Parts: sequence; C-alpha cells; structure tokens
Amino acid sequence: MNTYTQEELSEALRAIDSIIHKCEKAQEKFTEGIPQHTLLRRRLKAMYISQALIKETIEKEVRE
Repeated sequence: MNTYTQEELSEALRAIDSIIHKCEKAQEKFTEGIPQHTLLRRRLKAMYISQALIKETIEKEVRE
C-alpha cells in the first residue's frame, strides 16, 4: 500500500475540501434530475468518501 506523509495527506484534504465546496455551489445551479446534477451528486459522494478516508488515516497516524 502507498505511504503518504502527514503533509501530503493534509494537502490532499485541503484540495478535496475545496472541490467539495465548488461542487456543492455548482450543484445549486442545476435542476435535480438532469445529468449534470446527477454527475455532481456522484462526484460529491466520491469526494465525501475520499475526505473521510483521509481524515481516518490522519487520525490513525496521530494515535500511533
């Protein structure tokens, strides 16, 4: 498995937080049910999962 430094994980988390914010704002512009809205909803779900996994990894490393 890949090993990332604490700095790399923190930087990735900041980028994902930014992507989430931008996608949430963009999603407001689209009507629910159209392909763009669905695509953004799926991207957001992937970003939330990524965010959670990175946070979990950071917390795990802090405990060790």
